[in-house]
Formats: sequence, structure tokens, C-alpha cells
Amino acid sequence: QVQLVESGGGLVQAGGSLRVSCEASGGTSSIRQLGWFRQAPGKEREFVATITWRFHDTYYADSVKGRFTISRNTAENTVYLQMSSLKPEETAVYYCAAVIPGAPYRGYREESSYNVWGRGTQVTVSS
Repeated sequence: QVQLVESGGGLVQAGGSLRVSCEASGGTSSIRQLGWFRQAPGKEREFVATITWRFHDTYYADSVKGRFTISRNTAENTVYLQMSSLKPEETAVYYCAAVIPGAPYRGYREESSYNVWGRGTQVTVSS
């Protein structure tokens, strides 16, 4: 059974950079895609970026294009989200999530497409 563990969150000043990681374990051969979502206080969880497991195709939310980079270390089954030019409004809990066969796929931006979730890591951007 796939498990996801996020790490690397913390406090950063506005305009700064931070990298968060998501390590996958247990049946990773079943993963089709791994994405990052975030949930700010009082707001709904939103899509940030995603990467296909086999071919490393990447997709981003418009709000982070050009500032965030998602990548995968194949040998370590780890996906990274490198974030730069961070803004205070991007303070949120960042979650990684995996698409594995068995659930209806409604597109890479949709939470419901992802059926395994990590517990999240807090990113705080100070002004």
C-alpha cells in the first residue's frame, strides 16, 4: 500500500525559496501521478503542481508557473516541489497526493483524482 510522507516545510521570508519533499513507499509501481496541493487557513485546498510517475510530465497551476518546479528523483521515489519568489498568501499546509488505479480520474487538477494523501507539511511565508 502506497504511503506518502512530506517534509521540508518551514518559515521563509517573502521572496524567498523553499523546497518540500514527498517520499513515496510501499507499492510505488502502482503510482501513475503525484501531485502537490495546498490549503491556506480558511480556504479550500487547491492544486499546485503534478508530475506523471513514468514520464515525468509536469503541470502547474497558473498562479505558480515560472516560480515553482516539481521534479522526481527516480532512485529515491521522492518528488520535490522547489518554490521560489514565495508570497505571504502562499502560507499553507502543502500536501502531496498520488494517483493509483482504482478511482475515477477526473483530471490532474481535481482532488478526487488522487486517492492516496500525505499528512502535509506547513509552509509559512512571512511578510
